[in-house]
Amino acid sequence: MKTVYLYSTSGCHLCEIAWDILAPLISYLPLRLEEIDIAESDALIERYGVRIPVLKFSDHEDELGWPFDSAQALFFLQKYSGV
Repeated sequence: MKTVYLYSTSGCHLCEIAWDILAPLISYLPLRLEEIDIAESDALIERYGVRIPVLKFSDHEDELGWPFDSAQALFFLQKYSGV
């Protein structure tokens, strides 16, 4: 099962909205969603601090940054998951 990363941090209301968008998509796609808290790394804060939530697969350079809706998230997930 392929993993998709959600870069976020606690207290981020946009990240909570992203989870609400992603949960139903992940439930039927063969993917595992792993949340990465950017607050644990200065490099991640520098890279994603004003852009979270951001979706990314480890084996692709492309990212899906906020804002995104269900259709955009589904397209991104299918494109890079091989589904």
